[in-house]
Amino acid sequence: MTSVSPASTTAPESATAPEATTAAPVSGGHRGAPMGSKSHTDGAWSERPVQTRSERYSSANVGDFDKPTGREVDWKLTPIKLIDDLINGELDGSPFKGNLAVAQPVDGFSLAWIDRTDKRIGSAGLPEDRASANAWSHFDQALAIDITGEAPTGEFIVSRSGLGTVARAAHTVITAAPNSRGILVLENAGDARLAENVEIVIGEGAHITVVSVQEWNDSAAHLASHFAQVGRDATLRHIVVSLGGGVVRVNPSIHLSAPGSNTEAYGLYFADAGQHLEQQVYIDHAAENSRSRVKYKGALQGEGAHSVWIGDVLIRQTADGTDSYEENRNLVLSEGTRADSIPNLEIETGNILGAGHASSTGRFDDEQLFYLQSRGISEEEARRLVVRGFLAEIIQQIGAPAVEERLTLAVEAELTVTV
Repeated sequence: MTSVSPASTTAPESATAPEATTAAPVSGGHRGAPMGSKSHTDGAWSERPVQTRSERYSSANVGDFDKPTGREVDWKLTPIKLIDDLINGELDGSPFKGNLAVAQPVDGFSLAWIDRTDKRIGSAGLPEDRASANAWSHFDQALAIDITGEAPTGEFIVSRSGLGTVARAAHTVITAAPNSRGILVLENAGDARLAENVEIVIGEGAHITVVSVQEWNDSAAHLASHFAQVGRDATLRHIVVSLGGGVVRVNPSIHLSAPGSNTEAYGLYFADAGQHLEQQVYIDHAAENSRSRVKYKGALQGEGAHSVWIGDVLIRQTADGTDSYEENRNLVLSEGTRADSIPNLEIETGNILGAGHASSTGRFDDEQLFYLQSRGISEEEARRLVVRGFLAEIIQQIGAPAVEERLTLAVEAELTVTV
């Protein structure tokens, strides 16, 4: 049976402003209490569990977080028993230099390994869960990617593969200079048990696309937290593509921290039998006249296929003129799957251009299938065409034809096996 979270919606909703709350800036270090660490009793409001993203605790020290039990709001949909080593265990933090490849040099991009004491570490955000903090506490060196070119010269592709079955930690820092332009693609394949943090700092006036592609082997586990700070009049296009892995959890946290900042966050996932693909997206509107668009689309096929999408948008008191919208669409291809889809809005000011969300989970449209079959297309091919068209919208946002073509072929391979 297909299961949809009770919090899901099936049509767009207009937001209403809740009671305002107070949140510290992301760079402020510790704040609030760990998610779910406080017990709630009647009359003890100060001891209530943390329920909203604006209250969430942050720290780079794994010891500051309780071990999750699976009842916490940020872990309750995750199979934590399958990834306990990444959340609570010792991690190999040595740099994976022998497992890293660059497709080809591109003008305006540079890559280097830096020590964890480098001032760029922590410039985009801090961990908000124990897995992220565990990775932060264990990495030895970070991979630094700098973007300085002011004219597009091609996509810079960095690939990782063959990380093995030992639990590992990794850290990446992406820095885009003011007014820079470029497309960065981070590709992952093969075996891995990896917890990592990715920091992204977008300078004033820059327009950057960062694409993260997960095509791990079926036994792989990957927990990633992405933190981004977007500068004045800058744009970050952030795209997550998850097509492989046993447990894959990629959580982007994008902070629109300067006037005129903008983000477009896209995601595509295809969950096969037994796969758990998760993404918890956080958009923090901290400055006036900021804009965000979030669109994630996924397909599920096979017994035990499970996807999780949680979309949190915070519009702070300081974010007058905000324009925000988020949506998640899921296409179910068989029985035995589960799609959890939970959009959330926190609005602390009424002086905004707009804010809304939408969520839907459904099966094939019989009318679409009938239309295609009436024109001589077999049912099997018609179903493939529908899925291909459903997911192509996200792939086309990348803006790199060669990468788009490769990912289209990867989706085709999924359809050949499953549909």
